[in-house]
Amino acid sequence: MPTLTSADLGGVPLGERATVVQFSSTFCAPCRSTRYVVERAVATTSGVAHVDLDVADHLALGERLGIDVTPTVLVLDARGAVVRRASGVPTLAQLRRALEAASGVARSA
Repeated sequence: MPTLTSADLGGVPLGERATVVQFSSTFCAPCRSTRYVVERAVATTSGVAHVDLDVADHLALGERLGIDVTPTVLVLDARGAVVRRASGVPTLAQLRRALEAASGVARSA
């Protein structure tokens, strides 16, 4: 699995325990729903960062990672290694399980 750095994410620091990277596009209606789910999971989970990248603004990274549909969500561990990947709108429960599996993160609220 690939590893991402803060530089890959536009300078946004990786989360202490995990990072959720969402690849979106301007006219993607499901991307808005995905953003809501990700924001909710991050708000209720300690040590997790969220980065929402417009694939059009990050073409090289999108190509490197094989992003061919939006939304695509990557869950990174604390080192930036991609440990989970999903396309489409995840449920809150699915995203929380992915975070727990990726890093042992427990919900804080």
